[in-house]
Amino acid sequence: MTDSDPTTDAAGRPPSPEAAANHIRKAVAADVESGRVSGVVTRFPPEPNGHLHIGHAKSICLNFGLAAEFAGRCHLRFDDTNPVKEEQAFIDSILRDVRWLGFDWGDHLYYASDYFAQLADWAVHLIAAGKAYVDDRSADEVRATRGTLTEPGQESPNRDRSVAENLDLFARMRAGAFPDRSHVLRARIDMASGNMNLRDPVMYRILRAPHPRTGNAWCIYPMYDFAHGQSDAIEDITHSICTLEFEDHRPLYDWFLENLPVPARPRQIEFARLNLSYTVLSKRHLTRLVAEGHVDGWDDPRLPTLGGLRRRGVPPEAIRDFANRIGVARRDAVIELEYLEACIREHLNRVAARRMAVLHPLKVVIDNYPEGRTEQLDAVNNPEDAAAGSRQVPFSRELYIEADDFLEDPPKKFFRLAPGREVRMRYAYFLTCTGVVKDDSGNVTELHCTYDPDTRGGNAPYGRKVKATLHWVSAAEAIPATVRLYDRLFLSPRPGDSDGDFVADLNPDSVQTLSGCMLEPALADAAGTVQFERLGYFCPDPDSTPAAPVFNRTATLRDTWANLQKRA
Repeated sequence: MTDSDPTTDAAGRPPSPEAAANHIRKAVAADVESGRVSGVVTRFPPEPNGHLHIGHAKSICLNFGLAAEFAGRCHLRFDDTNPVKEEQAFIDSILRDVRWLGFDWGDHLYYASDYFAQLADWAVHLIAAGKAYVDDRSADEVRATRGTLTEPGQESPNRDRSVAENLDLFARMRAGAFPDRSHVLRARIDMASGNMNLRDPVMYRILRAPHPRTGNAWCIYPMYDFAHGQSDAIEDITHSICTLEFEDHRPLYDWFLENLPVPARPRQIEFARLNLSYTVLSKRHLTRLVAEGHVDGWDDPRLPTLGGLRRRGVPPEAIRDFANRIGVARRDAVIELEYLEACIREHLNRVAARRMAVLHPLKVVIDNYPEGRTEQLDAVNNPEDAAAGSRQVPFSRELYIEADDFLEDPPKKFFRLAPGREVRMRYAYFLTCTGVVKDDSGNVTELHCTYDPDTRGGNAPYGRKVKATLHWVSAAEAIPATVRLYDRLFLSPRPGDSDGDFVADLNPDSVQTLSGCMLEPALADAAGTVQFERLGYFCPDPDSTPAAPVFNRTATLRDTWANLQKRA
């Protein structure tokens, strides 16, 4: 973790929120203990203009987690106030992602569009109180007079229109009498405020666009800042948990609540959003990656979207564990991607079935093994879970091993197969390499070996020791497959930091597609993420079929020899 508490646990992850101060939990607990609230009601309020990513997962876990901890409830509400960017497909994907992550909103599914009539009535209330007015200047003119961080804004010449005129203009806006974006309704607050959000913010704009839920019933739509807090109040939300970019919006959030006859007064509390190394979590950046074809859609396994993580085989339990362990902070920090990977590995190590697969096949012929014979050997499904039992794997005269498990002239610290060397075949026998077959270019194409029948099951008689155990697949029963090896999407830990163009930091080798991989028969019906022994964790892709299996790499395993090579 960068720019934050460097303390980590034994797995190299940040401390869990139970072990670290959580200002939001303390604030909610204080509100309950003081009687300010009688029950805790939170909400997760996505805008349906994109797909959820792991940063949203942090917010989902926080909001649903707080509600569960204080025996309250959490609403799922779509803040659907901008029909130009919103689609039903996004709504459907968000519903699917929240469910997949393991959370249930029960009967509490809501939409800001449910409240359009009430919001419009409240806009009229502010106009009647002299606290809102219609401005018919262009967007550029409004923007040019907002001022700067050091200079106050300039009041609109329309600011002092009469209540009657503003009521008439707003009614005509609502009736469709004016062109798009020609008029806006602004709150009348303070153009000299040091907080730019209080400089007469826009509440409504004219926008003729079909809405996913209301169709063409409306041609004016509320701005997010106006709709959000009032939607919270309508739903009797007690705590509006937001990321830090909304901290400067809190005075405006409170101003609307104070000046409207809302049924409740939610409390807004901010926390630091998730920033992950080697990753972009900006919805705008993710949209660009998809739109420009740098990735293959919103569920590309290289993306941090929940759809991408799911397709990559990341279990929701690991994401929830990660969200809990990184905790809730008051200031921004960058979490190292390794922390997420550690959570994924730790969970999968406990639950993933073990299988054998060979990604770069090299044929092995066991010369002293009977031709035509196949025997079934016991293989453990998961050494971390005795209840997972075992399976049968076929063993025969011809096998496939990994090409990089053999070196004809091995260096000192290479303990795998080599001419004259004996190794253990996982669950099977000891093998000794006796011959090498090469093609005309000098490439090794086949190995000849002998086996010791007294070592069945990989047992070592007479105290004999070998220094390497190899995985393998019986050639006759092997299932050909395609395997995609996914790596980090970006080469820089902070994409775009050097020149502002995050696309320039894309990793050209973020995916490698291997064909002709060989799988053991038990992988024919794999339904979830499994561990390919010695290789990593993999899951079947939605494109996979029994006739043409496709597996995606979820996470790698630590490789001692690879680390030695890096240090060499």
